This record gives sequence, C-alpha cells and structure tokens, in this order.
Amino acid sequence: MTAETTSQEQGRSMPQGRDLYVILGALMLAMLLAALDQTIVSTALPTIVSELGGLNHLSWVVTAYLLSATASTPLWGKLGDQYGRKRLFQTSIVIFLIGSALCGIAQDMTQLIAFRGLQGLGGGGLMVLVVAIVGDVVPVRERGRYQGLFGAVFGVSSVCGPLLGGWFVDNLSWRWVFYINIPVGILALIVIAAVLHTTSAREQHKIDYLGTLLIVGWAVGLVLMTTWGGTQYDWASPQIIGLGVGSVILIVVWIFVERRAAEPIMPPRLFREAVFSQSSAISFVVGFAMFGAMTFLPIFLQVVHGVSPTLSGVHLLPMMIGMLVASIGSGQLISNTGRYKIYPVIGTPIIGVAMWLCSRMDENTSTWSMSLRFALLGFGLGLVMQVLVIAVQNAVPYEDLGSATSGVTFFRQIGGSFGVAVFGSVFANRLASNMEEVARSGELPPGFDPTAAEGNPKLLDQLPPQVRGDVLHVYAESIQTVFLWAVPVVAVAVVLTWFLREVPLRATSQAQDYGEGLGAAPTVRSSRHEIERALSSLMRKDDTAKELYARLGAHAGVDLPAGSMWALCRIAKDGSVSGADLAERAGVSVEDGRPFVDRLVDGGLVIRRDGRLTATEQGLETAERLFEARRQGLARHLDGWSPEEHPELTELLSELSRETLGDDADAKAVHASHD
Repeated sequence: MTAETTSQEQGRSMPQGRDLYVILGALMLAMLLAALDQTIVSTALPTIVSELGGLNHLSWVVTAYLLSATASTPLWGKLGDQYGRKRLFQTSIVIFLIGSALCGIAQDMTQLIAFRGLQGLGGGGLMVLVVAIVGDVVPVRERGRYQGLFGAVFGVSSVCGPLLGGWFVDNLSWRWVFYINIPVGILALIVIAAVLHTTSAREQHKIDYLGTLLIVGWAVGLVLMTTWGGTQYDWASPQIIGLGVGSVILIVVWIFVERRAAEPIMPPRLFREAVFSQSSAISFVVGFAMFGAMTFLPIFLQVVHGVSPTLSGVHLLPMMIGMLVASIGSGQLISNTGRYKIYPVIGTPIIGVAMWLCSRMDENTSTWSMSLRFALLGFGLGLVMQVLVIAVQNAVPYEDLGSATSGVTFFRQIGGSFGVAVFGSVFANRLASNMEEVARSGELPPGFDPTAAEGNPKLLDQLPPQVRGDVLHVYAESIQTVFLWAVPVVAVAVVLTWFLREVPLRATSQAQDYGEGLGAAPTVRSSRHEIERALSSLMRKDDTAKELYARLGAHAGVDLPAGSMWALCRIAKDGSVSGADLAERAGVSVEDGRPFVDRLVDGGLVIRRDGRLTATEQGLETAERLFEARRQGLARHLDGWSPEEHPELTELLSELSRETLGDDADAKAVHASHD
C-alpha cells in the first residue's frame, strides 16, 4: 500500500455509532448465511434423498457448495479490490439468493447439485468480502475485535447449522433450508445498499483466472473419480482411469501456469517449505474427517436409530462443542506456552480413535455412548485445526504470509470435498452390496425393491419388524465401513505430525483468528492484512490509555499529563482545531479540557488564537517524538517479521502510530484526571 493510499485511508470518513452497527449487523447476517450453508444441509440429506432419490449423488449436495465456494474466494477478493467491494458484495448476495431459490424448487438431485454449485459461488464472495469490508468501515485498531466476531460466526454456524437444518425439515420442509436465506439475504442487501458507502482505494490486480479454472478442473475430476469409482463404473474402467489421468495432467498444467502467473492463486514455492506442505496435507485430512462425519452421522442417526432430523442435530452438539472447546483452549495454551506441535501430535490420533469408535456403532449403541464418541471426534479436530494455521504463519516469510494462510484453509476445504465424496462412494457401494445379500436371502417380501430402498430410506417402514431390523443393520454396517475407511487416511496425518517442525512463535501468533480454525472458514487475505489483523488484536492487550501515554512520554522525553499529550497529537494531526471541537472529540466540556490545553500553550507547544488551537514548530516536533515512540512500541509486536526489510510494514507501523495517538477512543480515559 502506498503512502498516498495511507493518507486516503486516514482522510476517509468512516461510519460511526448506529450506522456502523447496522452495517456490521448486515455483514454478519451475510456471513452467517454463507457459513450455515456449509453444514445446515447435513441433517436434511436423508429427507432430500427420500424425496428426490439419487443416493449415489448424495455427497455432491455438500461437495458442489464446498468446491465452488473454495475455488471462487480468491477471485472475489481480488475483484473486490479492483472494482469496489460494495458492488461485488451485492453481486455475491444476489448470486447466493438466486442459487438458494433454485435449490428450494429443485425437482431432482441433478438440479439440486447444479444449483448448490451456483449458491456456493455466491457464498464464496460473501465469506471473503465481508472481512474485507470490515477493513473499510472500522479503524485499524478496532479491526481485530470486529473480525474476531465474524470468526465467532463460523463457530456458531458449525454448532447451529445441523440443528437448524433438522428443525426446518421437521417443522416446515427440507426446501426451507434454502428458502430461509431469501428474506435474510434481501434484508442484508437493502441495508448494505442504503448505509454502506465505501471509498476504499482501488488496487489493480493481474487476476489468475486460468489458475482458478485449472484448480476447479482437477478438483472436480478427482472428486468425480472417487464418487463414481466402484459405484457407477468399475475402478479399472476407461471412464475412471480417464478422470484420474486427466486430473493429473491438469495438476501438472496448473503448476506450470502458477509458476508464470504474476499473482498466482497459490505460489508453487510454498510447497518447498516443509511446514507448509505437511500442514496442508494434515489440513486436508482434517477437512476430510470433519465434513465426512458431519454429512454421514445424521444419516446414521435418522435411518438406523430413527431419530428426527432435529434430534439428529442435537446429537451432533457434543461434536461441535468439543471442537470449539479444544480449538479455543489450545489457542490460549499456545499463547501462554509458545509450544504448538504437541496439539496436532495428540489431536490426530484422537481423530483416528474416534473414527474407529464410530465404525463400531450399530443400531443398539446407546445415545450416551454415541455422544462420547462424537465429542471425542470434535475434540480431536479442534486440537488440530487452529494449530496448523499458527505453524504455517510461523514458518513462512512475510511476502508469503497471506498465500500460506489461505493455502492451509484451502486444502481443508478441498479435503472436505473429497471426504464427503469418498464417504459417499464407500457408503453407496457397501450398501448396494449388503442389500443384494439381503435380497438373495429371501427375507424381503414380494414386490419390495431393495434398490429403491437404497435411495429412499422411508420405504423401510413398509417392512415387517424382523426384516426391517435386519435391513437397518445393513445400513449400520454400510456406515461402519465409511468410518473404518477413514482410519488409515487419518493415520497418514498422524505420521506427518511427527515430522512437523516447530519454530519459535512470532509475537503476532498471540493474536489468533479463530475464524481460520472454526467451521473451516476459508481465508483470503494479503500478507499486510494478516499482520494488520494481528497488530489490531495485540494493541488491545497493551496498557490502558493513560499508562500508554505515560510510557510513551517517558520514552520520548515528554513531561506532560496524558490528556495534554492526547490533545497535542490530535492538534498536530488536524493542523488546526477549535477549542470547542477538541473538547467535543475528547468527550469533555471545554472547562474540563482547558487545563490540559493550557499546559501546551504555557509550554510553547500550541498557540491559541481566535478560539483556534494550532501546533507550533516545537509542538509538531514533540508530537513526532511521541509518534516515533509509539511506532517503536508497535514494532515489538512484529518481532520475527523484519519490518525494516519490508517498506509495506514500515508504512503500516507509521500509519498505526499516528492513528492510535490522539484517537477519540482514548480521549475520556486520558482526561479522567489532571495529573
């Protein structure tokens, strides 16, 4: 970011008070919609399959959304920088709402999958542009706090998504899982159009369209291969081999294109860093396990145990709560101890054990026993997700920070796509085989079609109790196989964690973004924005305002009360200000603020003329010493990043030092007494 851009930002009028909270509320609603649609469908899937059929394609209802959202997020981010975020954000809401409406009226599984892909395209824009717009409407020092709230939205969505999906199915219809987005999205669209007036500086990008298309190509090819292999086509069939070979060719071409792209989606040099490669592989497995489990556990609960869709969401709460507790808890422990490798080393075996325990569940497993297994799975996932982001951010240089952080979350999303696809393929294949055995045994009544029952579990209610019990056991065995197949995949991640290199924590690692760890939130931010977010969070942990000014005064050799230093910095930044305006900004009366200004006038730092206050040369020089002391203090938070080697970081420190001194947020605190 150039100095010109910085000055534009400083001069920009940002929304205040009610307008700001209205904008943030609308942005939070939009983020909630996009995040919910990653998980809300899971408890509705059995009902959707019963009505639309197409069990073999069930996994694509989840995969289509994940793939399109993941692949589109980098494009939305750069297009927003280039053409204006408000316009692109409104476009993404419209695309998301159109996709939601079409999903709600889908008449077969093919239509639903296609419309879910369209919905994911809009959802990707919502997730990335919301965070970018927060940066436009909130001062730098406050961004960490508000962006943390949006990270919490992902945590809430991961807990509430399955529960809400089940409630809609039980009380309205599965179609309301999608219809509910429409009124909420329209409200967000109206508020953004009326209240948001962004004037962010435009940044020109050389957008890597070809790289994005190639990612979609090889990802879809590999997911199709794992979905169709062994179900629609034999693994040795020309179709499956062709998909595999074609996907490998696309990966090779993608690497070639990325090496030559001016702004690649993912710079290939990142993979030369062992920590990034290992963390990406582990992240892939975590996404594989999390989304796979969240998709097929509701099927197990609703079909095998006969619970309602709403109750299946309640049954998943232990998993979600375990994930939240472990993710937040491990983050706090890492900040206190500086050690992080131990958590994935412990967490991945816990995931593997939980998957194995889930593979032992059947129609007789008690609710208490299932809840413990789900909680164990969530706890293991939570121990790993947040730590992988920290590991990568500590291992890469500044210029790769944004790409590396995005890369880890990207592979988690791709892993989720593969997990759902592979789980779906194993489940459908095993269920078909088991149903054939039941049919050959002669237990099924005449006229009962076992293949129809595979696609519509409600048909099982037509069976005699004894036969129905046997068929439910077949369903249970099929889902057992799904989780059993996941165990060796998790074992690979277990081995990889042993070789994960632990490097000393940089200071910015104490400012964690739980949105990068909760709910598999995709992250697309530049290196500067990652550092800016971390600094914003760390500044809130600094001393109180009065203590800060006292420390800066001692460091800069300025013997003034905190209120006088605040006023001097404010006057120096404004050039000239009336006494009444200064008192209003400080939130005090003119009489209460006068003693602080009198100290400045008596010391020759400020001139009072015709009711206006102007800094003298000596005053400006004193203010600059305070700004420099603040800049040096902020630089401590960038230990390990070598800001002196990166002009962009030097500019950021200078911008923050001027923005955070003489700031309205500190005014009342520093004027509390006249010492």
